Amino acid sequence: MNWMARRAAFRALLAGSQCFHPASVYDPISARIAEDIGFELGMFAGSTGSLTVLGAPDLIVLTLSEFAEQALRINRAGGLPLLVDADHGYGNVLNVKRTVEELETAGVAGLTIEDTVLPAQFGQTQTRLIPIAEGVAKMRAALAGRQDPGLVVVGRTSAASVTGVEDAIARCVAYQEAGVDAMFLAGVTRRDQLDAIAEQVSIPLVLGGSTPELMDRAYLAARGVRVALQGHQPIMAAFQAVAVTLQALRDGTPPAELTGLPSQEMMQRLTREREYGAWLS
Repeated sequence: MNWMARRAAFRALLAGSQCFHPASVYDPISARIAEDIGFELGMFAGSTGSLTVLGAPDLIVLTLSEFAEQALRINRAGGLPLLVDADHGYGNVLNVKRTVEELETAGVAGLTIEDTVLPAQFGQTQTRLIPIAEGVAKMRAALAGRQDPGLVVVGRTSAASVTGVEDAIARCVAYQEAGVDAMFLAGVTRRDQLDAIAEQVSIPLVLGGSTPELMDRAYLAARGVRVALQGHQPIMAAFQAVAVTLQALRDGTPPAELTGLPSQEMMQRLTREREYGAWLS
């Protein structure tokens, strides 16, 4: 479990000239599937963590310990570099520093820290952002919590969709000057928004979500985007498959007649049955 090698691999992606789609993973098996298919990077989000661990929506009810434990389980399952969504760092600047320490120990290759006011306050109906100065302090705390310089610390802001592109640029520049390795842009939906931000930011960009206007990876790569998320469809597909299978069984379908199940060979490969068996012979 060479964490440093995985971080070096992630840094190589960021230093390159291509844009990659990461695999949205949420548990050891999903990470192994992504690695076997050939994905270069895994993404473990706070939303999928909350769904997997608690069966709860993404409302910051998942704790740091629960998130870090799941990240470790994912990392132990294979060799895929893992970028994780560490939300707001689970509190103030001291919590951010601790968040980085815990997630680094869990083996992640990189993590994002955002400048959103989280959790949502009582009665809050719109996304709010912390002041830039506080955001800078959080980024500095994240960098201070890093023990392995190979760990990638990514600043994150959704300002483009909350307070506008000018504020998004100001935040990106401030966090870049604080020393973060990359910037994660949430809420950017148009090329003119990305163009304006990319013109002012020199560190690699990570793009959250996808719109038809921002699907061209060659265009994204030319704007400094090295990672572009596509959403978290795999966990939704897994939920649908479980629901369909259980409903079929409930309705009386014999187990031998179920469809959509993995082959025995696939299960043996994903569970690394041969490797385990070698230790018993």
